[in-house]
Amino acid sequence: MRGPSIDWGIILLKPGEAMANVDHGHHEVDETFYFVEGNGLMIVNGKKHDAPQGSVFLIEPNEIHNIKNNSEDQLKVLFIKGEYKPEDKYEC
Repeated sequence: MRGPSIDWGIILLKPGEAMANVDHGHHEVDETFYFVEGNGLMIVNGKKHDAPQGSVFLIEPNEIHNIKNNSEDQLKVLFIKGEYKPEDKYEC
């Protein structure tokens, strides 16, 4: 579901996959991730955090982030951004 006042969806990652090829951030928008199914790895500003099912992460503007599925099972993650601003994303 995208725009204009909200941006949210489900990310499905197979074992070994990452959300993006490179880490990224947002200048203005914060982003919340909820790990619905499976266990993964949340990377924030280069620091790796275990993300078991049920984990929630709030990523503030300008925090560089990515998600990796480092397990043997599918990973399902819900993301929510307060605004739909695709131009706000930058890659690192």
